[in-house]
Amino acid sequence: MVTQAEREIYACICGRDGVTAREIAALVGCDRKTVNRYLYLSPFMSDLCFRDREFKWHGYIRQARPHAGLGDYCGYYGFAGEFMDLDEETWMTTLMEGCARIGRNLNDTRGLFHSFRDCRQVMRDLFTDLDNAGCPGWPDWEIGFELRIRTRGHVRIYADVLVITADHVFSLEFKMKDVIDPEEVAQAAKYSEYMEVLFGPHYDVIPALVLTRAADLYTYAPLPDTSGEIPVCAGDMLFNLFDEYLGFLKG
Repeated sequence: MVTQAEREIYACICGRDGVTAREIAALVGCDRKTVNRYLYLSPFMSDLCFRDREFKWHGYIRQARPHAGLGDYCGYYGFAGEFMDLDEETWMTTLMEGCARIGRNLNDTRGLFHSFRDCRQVMRDLFTDLDNAGCPGWPDWEIGFELRIRTRGHVRIYADVLVITADHVFSLEFKMKDVIDPEEVAQAAKYSEYMEVLFGPHYDVIPALVLTRAADLYTYAPLPDTSGEIPVCAGDMLFNLFDEYLGFLKG
């Protein structure tokens, strides 16, 4: 469980270009002892922040658009408009090189490469639908494929696809299936709390399970052993997920 103080200290660091422990304490309203304890013991500060020679703290991933540093942890990262301009093989080459760089296992024995292409096509169809519907600003959204944050083993955050708008982060877990599996529902939501810390208080994190072999499916599935639920949709209904949370068709 991530504490509120930890969230605020991390956001204070990652929302600025260098800040001292004294400044952090003043900004978040904590005493220096509490701040120092989090700075040196918190997994988020240990894995995703660093202190420079002037004793100022920095985040490896900034909490500002665009999220500088996020691409260092993705197989592919860019703006949605840039993604749409890439042909399939150029995108695939870039993704494969990025996956190798971040240590993503590229064992294709279970059809991994096919799943990459399947995922790409669903996202292209989504952005085409958004464009046809007149959704404003989508080319400037950030998109990342194969997010893998696993630096020192303390903080682990995985996602098949991230789409980052002005105030939402859609964390999409893709499965080439047409049946809802409770374990995969749990997997889709597994890293939501950590993503809330990563992106900060100005973003709502929306986890979702996308079943690319389903059709006309859009529902909410319960999270096992909790009272929560997350959206589950077919690839051809992903547009509806974005409209539900962004509301660009209202009015």
